[in-house]
Amino acid sequence: MNGLWKPGGREPFAAFACDDATLEALRSAATETALPPEKCVRGGLRSAVQTLAVAGSPAILVVDLSECTDPLNEISALEEVCEPGTAVIALGRVNDVRLYRQLIASGIHDYLLKPLAGAQLAEALAQARAALSAPRQGEPENAARNHLATAVIGTRGGVGASTIATSLGWLFAEEHKRRTALLDLDVHFGTAALGFDLEPGRGLIDAIADPGRIDGLFLERAMTRAGDNLAILSAEAPLGKSLGNDGRAFAQLQEEFRQAFEATILDLPRAMLVEQPQVLTQLQSVVLVTELTLASARDAIRILSWLKAHAPDAQPIVALNKAQAGTGEIGRSDFEASIEHAIDHTIPYDAKVAVNAAKLGQTLAEASAATKTGTALRSLASAVAGTTEDDGAEPVKDAGRASPLGRFDWKALLPRKEQAAAKAAPVA
Repeated sequence: MNGLWKPGGREPFAAFACDDATLEALRSAATETALPPEKCVRGGLRSAVQTLAVAGSPAILVVDLSECTDPLNEISALEEVCEPGTAVIALGRVNDVRLYRQLIASGIHDYLLKPLAGAQLAEALAQARAALSAPRQGEPENAARNHLATAVIGTRGGVGASTIATSLGWLFAEEHKRRTALLDLDVHFGTAALGFDLEPGRGLIDAIADPGRIDGLFLERAMTRAGDNLAILSAEAPLGKSLGNDGRAFAQLQEEFRQAFEATILDLPRAMLVEQPQVLTQLQSVVLVTELTLASARDAIRILSWLKAHAPDAQPIVALNKAQAGTGEIGRSDFEASIEHAIDHTIPYDAKVAVNAAKLGQTLAEASAATKTGTALRSLASAVAGTTEDDGAEPVKDAGRASPLGRFDWKALLPRKEQAAAKAAPVA
């Protein structure tokens, strides 16, 4: 039953529970992982088989076996109604390792013991999505490039995270020759399209309003072309309009991007970490854009700690942007010591290049090709793509003196719970 997930034309999820407690746990886990909670219904294996006999099977199917007298034999009825490419998660009360092994051998993706723990169920759903997004077993490695997905987050507003995101999108498309999608998740104040001198369109607003319509054809019509290999999805939603969003649209967009593109760049506002944490579950890296200030140090600590807890598979890459010698509130060495992570890339500030890029409607990477800024941006793009280069930029120096804030206890600024999490997290 396991295979490559092709969500286009299929429901992403369905679940059948035999009791109210299980039904509530399923709906909660579905909401947490951006799956439609309304697809969780009462019923056991028999209800699942009857429903799927007259409807297409979903990408992920959760079925409760609690009412089955012979789970292993009875679940074989699913084979007749489940299409290839369906990941089945079975639930039951029988705690028997032999049953677990037999179910897995029969093609079941996972077997969870009741009563369910919410975190365990959410993790199983996330793992099923990840498994279904992976290449088919035995598929030649060179048949297609692995999809590259990264998010760009600023520690503070104004540090230039959107500038970095648009530059990475342009570099992946033009120099790395990857078909690239740039998704700007700031639906009211996003600047991704503006950075290319383009109109954002209504595609993202329509996707949020009706996630069910998202498919390959929708993307073709909704995204704005910024080159042969680059497409942008962004919005300028009216300020008087609050867009209700349970995260399903963003999850479905990311799945479609994995099918249609070779790389995805998310321009991710900090608030999304709290509001839509599931958008980071299948990223390879997160570029954390910062500056040498007290506020950035505090928020870098908090965000890095959050990433270790909620997106452990995403490699954090700390990028110091708009770097100028002698202008930071904090020395570089003190900053690195406080966040317990090295500054991986330093992008020098060049006012003339930045102004010229804005006038020409170009990304900073395109406008700064022959400068140290351009070299640093290309090094960052190579690192995100999985290769390493020396960025050619000189690190911001501490001017031979210790920062007056060098001995400040940065973690003391955090709430007690976050202090504990930061101390418990391993040093990168």
